[in-house]
Amino acid sequence: MKIPEKVQEKKEPVKTEQNIQTESVKAAVISKTSKPLSRPGVSSGFSINSFLNKEEKTEVAEDVVVRADNLPKNHFTDTDLQAEWKIMLKQLQIKNNFVFNAVKTFKLEKTEESKIKVLFPSDSAKVEFDKISGEFFNHFRRKVQNYSIEVEYVRDIENLKIEVVTKRKIYEKFIEKNPILKDLDDLMKFDLT
Repeated sequence: MKIPEKVQEKKEPVKTEQNIQTESVKAAVISKTSKPLSRPGVSSGFSINSFLNKEEKTEVAEDVVVRADNLPKNHFTDTDLQAEWKIMLKQLQIKNNFVFNAVKTFKLEKTEESKIKVLFPSDSAKVEFDKISGEFFNHFRRKVQNYSIEVEYVRDIENLKIEVVTKRKIYEKFIEKNPILKDLDDLMKFDLT
């Protein structure tokens, strides 16, 4: 005897949210771009091959000579120079305190009609002065309308040396003027530290 076969019924699958999402993804059309989405390759200008194959080239420095024949050569005084130097120091104190501390002891003097002597205490201070000297002297030349100014640098340790004066040094200077203070110190045992 034959067992009757069960008729299979077709059931429709139950649609859940997950099934709906997968169907929508399948239905979406995938479009390909014709250009890359990232930025186009920007060259940095550095080539490793050119660096490795680089030949030693000597650069020739060209000195530009400005002819001062036709430029004005007006008279200026030492007062003009000192006034501009003080203005420059005030600006430096605000802008660059380090350079200001290095160059505040410099003395500028007018020696001849178109010659300025710069007295500086040390080479390290002169290096800091060189950073601002071009700007200062160009400004000063324009201000006084004298383009034939020459600058002479002189190292002057004696007059520009800033000395830290302690109580002991002050006391020793007074002893030189009045030796009786030495007896007073022996008697009173002053603390001059």
